[in-house]
Amino acid sequence: MPRRRTLPLAVSAGVVLALSACSSPGSGGSGGGSGDGDGIAVLASFYPLQYVAEQVGGDLVQVDTLTPPGAEPHDLELSPAQVDEVGRADLVVYLSEFQAAVDDAVDANPPAHVVDAAQDTELHAAEHGEDGADGADSEHAEDDGHDHGSLDPHFWLDPTRLPSVADDVAAQLAEIDPDHADEFQANAEAFAQQMADLDAEYTTGLASCESRTIVTTHEAFSYLAERYDLEQVGISGVDPEGEPSPARLAEVGKVVQDEGVSTIFFETLASPKVAETLADELGVDTAVLDPLEGLTDDTQDYVSVARANLETLRTALSCS
Repeated sequence: MPRRRTLPLAVSAGVVLALSACSSPGSGGSGGGSGDGDGIAVLASFYPLQYVAEQVGGDLVQVDTLTPPGAEPHDLELSPAQVDEVGRADLVVYLSEFQAAVDDAVDANPPAHVVDAAQDTELHAAEHGEDGADGADSEHAEDDGHDHGSLDPHFWLDPTRLPSVADDVAAQLAEIDPDHADEFQANAEAFAQQMADLDAEYTTGLASCESRTIVTTHEAFSYLAERYDLEQVGISGVDPEGEPSPARLAEVGKVVQDEGVSTIFFETLASPKVAETLADELGVDTAVLDPLEGLTDDTQDYVSVARANLETLRTALSCS
């Protein structure tokens, strides 16, 4: 697990007032489905799993997603038609205990073939420096070692964790279409090499940096931090809609001041207001660090966004 810390209290009024202005985009009720085109109908619950399915299936699959582009996947709700599509898909690729609506749909209308990414990687307990607006005591949460039943779902930000999902997708596609089993396996192997290359870029790019602390609005980057020896300090917890207490804002501000942090990171699918207000009060910069939960630009993909994140990190951390 990435390193955590207990921090002292104090906060200015400006950041507290900014909380009332915060909101994140709601997810739409449309998007996704098994589709009517040619190929194996694959339904992914949200973008990173969609990308894996596309890479493994290639031209032999038609991949749709239940989470519309630009929508926050944590908040996904499904229409009755989408629940029906889950059952009609040839293959559903999802992450259990991440999107409750998808869990319910898979249970209520089981598809013929399923890949649950949670079975392909070990998820660790969410960090609980602050669990949003409830004002939980961060020292107690850290010291008691209790995860309060919450797992951090954001494993896909460590590229070395995705090939096992690709292997599972390849195996399921091979059961559906045995004549192309070798092609699916070859695609999974090519995907694994792509992720290994990306991992090598991150390892090299973040090897020598003046700072190793990343301050983020949402604790989505623990797997990335763990992989590349960084320390994540989150303003809010794993839930991007959680509102930090004044105490937590003060704790984060103290880290920024004590460690000379130059940048506070915010995200593409959530409001930047708190990050911008806190950064303005502390006299530091802000930048986007994309948690890759969904795309807002259809000219980009998982790898291009991950590489953009790497360059953002290298700049903010003064890496050589």
